[in-house]
Amino acid sequence: MRRVSVDIGGTFTDCFLVWDDQYVAAKALTTHQNLALGFNASLAQAYARLGLGLEDVMAEVDSVRYATTLGTNALIERRGPKVGLITTAGFESSVPLSRGRGYGEGLSERLRKDLPMAQRPEPIVPIPLIVGIRERMAENGGVIMALDEDDLRAQVHRLVDRGAQAFVVSLVNSVVNPAHELRVEEVIREEFPEHMLGSAPIILSHKVVGRKGEYVRTSSAILDAFLHKAMYLGLSSLELNLRENGHERPMQVVHNSGGMAQLNSTDALQTIHSGPVAGIAASEHLAAETDLGNIVCTDMGGTSFDIGLVVEGGIKFYDFNPVIDRWLVNIPMVHLVTLGAGGGSIAQFDRLRQTVSVGPKSAGSDPGPACYDKGGRDATVTDADLLLGYLRADDYAGGRITLSAKRADSVMRRTLGEVLGIDTIAAAKLVKQRVDNDMANGIATELRARGYEPGQFTMLAYGGNGALHACGIANAIGITRVLVPPFSSVFSAVGAGNMDQLHIHERSLYLQVYDSGKRALMDDFDGFNAIVAELEARGRADLLRQGFAEADIRYRLEVDLRYGNQLAQTAVVVGRNRIANSHELLELIALFGHDYGKRYGEGSQSPEAGIRINTVRVASYVTSPKLRFSDILPSDDSLHDAPAPSVVHPCHFIGFEGPVQTGFHVLEDLDLGAVVRGPAVVTSQSTTFLVEPGWQLSVGRYGAGWLQRNEIASGVTP
Repeated sequence: MRRVSVDIGGTFTDCFLVWDDQYVAAKALTTHQNLALGFNASLAQAYARLGLGLEDVMAEVDSVRYATTLGTNALIERRGPKVGLITTAGFESSVPLSRGRGYGEGLSERLRKDLPMAQRPEPIVPIPLIVGIRERMAENGGVIMALDEDDLRAQVHRLVDRGAQAFVVSLVNSVVNPAHELRVEEVIREEFPEHMLGSAPIILSHKVVGRKGEYVRTSSAILDAFLHKAMYLGLSSLELNLRENGHERPMQVVHNSGGMAQLNSTDALQTIHSGPVAGIAASEHLAAETDLGNIVCTDMGGTSFDIGLVVEGGIKFYDFNPVIDRWLVNIPMVHLVTLGAGGGSIAQFDRLRQTVSVGPKSAGSDPGPACYDKGGRDATVTDADLLLGYLRADDYAGGRITLSAKRADSVMRRTLGEVLGIDTIAAAKLVKQRVDNDMANGIATELRARGYEPGQFTMLAYGGNGALHACGIANAIGITRVLVPPFSSVFSAVGAGNMDQLHIHERSLYLQVYDSGKRALMDDFDGFNAIVAELEARGRADLLRQGFAEADIRYRLEVDLRYGNQLAQTAVVVGRNRIANSHELLELIALFGHDYGKRYGEGSQSPEAGIRINTVRVASYVTSPKLRFSDILPSDDSLHDAPAPSVVHPCHFIGFEGPVQTGFHVLEDLDLGAVVRGPAVVTSQSTTFLVEPGWQLSVGRYGAGWLQRNEIASGVTP
């Protein structure tokens, strides 16, 4: 296996190079003005360690895989074209009204309740750029009103005259019959060929989303159109960079559905949060190989802190109606919670509460934290970690970045110390305590909202700052064991390298599985199976277009089921690709009841209200070779005390008045099974382990490590 996988974050670009049986991780600062520069810098570090040249790597690797925040950043910064929306006449207000709840999407629970201060997001498509056309499809796909093409042409010209640079076509019931949407695209091309408007994207909503729900389908298509240009230019420059350096194979892009595809089979909306989702995919694989049980995935990078769950031997959660920024969409996306807490998160004085707040604003990579000495004027979490003694100024990021303690001290004193009337160490402690508590509260909220207690979970701590803050987070939440996975600082990039080619296609329908009024089961198995076959054909076409053999393609069938007219619906993996008879249908109903009972409580099932399918979903995929993690953990008989630290420095910890003498170890000097007892700091080329008082670290392979509380650590690996 020879493979390059990359995670382009807001602060760092992470690279993971697999070259036969050699694994190399590398990091470089993200270059937002040209993402290829940061990629080249991180890749150069990786291949140099193997004594290879760029041409050797690019010509020989079987794939280059990207997870990127490009679309996320463009959305946050509102960098995109003017988008014009074409919808069915009479539905022009669907997007501005946003179901009457648009002010609350993407806000915290507290802000959603603050109705007097509620503010809707700045619309991506303002009202003057929304037009209605005369046409109408019925809910079953029948034509109620034929498309009025003269009216359509007039409305298209009106949008162009108002400055539209991209078009979204979202017509009522188009997921059932897309004929009118397809014709609208043809008319736009006829009226304004490319030599007149350039390559203005035309996004058809039924191609972005296959489910009903007019508002969420339209908002999904709008976001896709808005991000199209930024994604196309950014990812195309990366692909061009590969071509210039001798890589002839198509580049692969990680999707937020948990799979990946070639650039020509990727929608912009599918790239949102793809980096954190790659980390969850790696966590799922690790949990399955090492029998970890329930795990909570935590990724603390330079800009954000991402939380995901994998339970019961590899089951991960999906959001089928996720909120992206401030908009509700309905694409299937691996469930993820993101907090504005990372190494670059800015700390400031909260005048309302008379305390310190951290995030969500970040110093990013340019100028970065004040201690980077690149012009940063705000105190950040990394500045606090440096002042508390956890980071070595001359040995940060493998010595590639020299930190300035003087600059960190000056900014911390000016922005927090003087305001609070305390010294810089006390201010830095407040910053660390606040950010650790914020992250712990985020984890607790996520777990308890799904009926779990933190003590039932092992915490996976990865990202550039995961191992540094893991003990502090665990102390605040009551978790007793933390696994820092192999290559933790680039773990999301590792996950990108382990993903399969995957496409998910859906179709909305109203199908009574059990009619309680007639007390009868569904009997139109041929009709149901025809829908499944159609979705399989679409996924198969995607994968065949990318050069895969039909014999290698696999399918997974899922359905969204609900009791009667309940709003709550449950996604169920069917376990077979067709339903042939009533016996197999009863097995599906039993599986639905079991899953429903686990989620909402046994006895809450309501088959007497009827059972219906709302969505049919088919995941089409091709598996690829994976990295093996089964041997990363130390065995029971390999555990032994680590040698005495070569360096001892004072560090400051929460709950301790003065400095505590702390041993500093180098991870590369510790062998498998070495046990380091806190307080201690273990540094490596890419991350820093902080072993707080009361904890101990057991060293695994590839930079992995168990962090356990001393009182429960028995000398046996869990």
